Amino acid sequence: MSTLPLAARDTSTMLRRNLLHARRYPSLTLNLLLTPIMLLLLFVYIFGDVMSAGIGGGGANRAEYIAYIVPGLLLMTVGSTVVGTAVSVSNDMTEGIIARFRTMAIHRGSVITGHVISSVLQSVMSVVLVAAVAVAIGFRSTDAGVLEWLAAFGLLVLFATALTWIAVGMGLISPSAEAASNNAMPMILLPLLSSAFIPINTMPGWFQPIAEYQPFTPAIETLRGLLLGTEIGNNGWLTIAWCLGLTVLGYRWSTSKFNQDSK
Repeated sequence: MSTLPLAARDTSTMLRRNLLHARRYPSLTLNLLLTPIMLLLLFVYIFGDVMSAGIGGGGANRAEYIAYIVPGLLLMTVGSTVVGTAVSVSNDMTEGIIARFRTMAIHRGSVITGHVISSVLQSVMSVVLVAAVAVAIGFRSTDAGVLEWLAAFGLLVLFATALTWIAVGMGLISPSAEAASNNAMPMILLPLLSSAFIPINTMPGWFQPIAEYQPFTPAIETLRGLLLGTEIGNNGWLTIAWCLGLTVLGYRWSTSKFNQDSK
């Protein structure tokens, strides 16, 4: 069998294994998924009236604030989900299953590629669930047509792929599942330091560059523009650049570390 069909077959096997593992041990995914859902409910029903005062020059109602924060929470959901990928990869490395795979006649790259595809699929399913909760409490996207929704979906998949490759690298270098979870924590914290909940211009001046020059902020603004019709500007290109850069970095880091450990 040639290399490409062999890689596709073994990647499919690893993907099925990871999805079955996630189904049998749903507690980690559930715990990570509850974070953006709880934040959504917290910021809407507890802090919504106060936080919305800084949106659109003040005076925004709760429905407008829901629309404002949902794009950021969808991307935060992606970040939360890939933390589970780092933990899963670390578990495979420390429990010896990877060493067993290396003794078998399987395509070497299929092991981590299976993790990546599984993580992206789980991220998409998690985003759909959080979006359903958002719609249930009042989120509406009346300005988005079919093309905008397709572009938004593509952005989420691209962003999930980029973060997943970084998470795989974090899992490979972590000596334990706990360390992997801690190493991947910026995936959850960075959205909190972005424009997800309040506009950047309402933040303290010294903090604004931190919020502006990070991958989540342009992605949030792009998704917000696609779903709500706000101005996107250069954020679309910045998001694509961040995603491609992180994907290449994560891929090279992960494959290099995986191949190094194979020697």
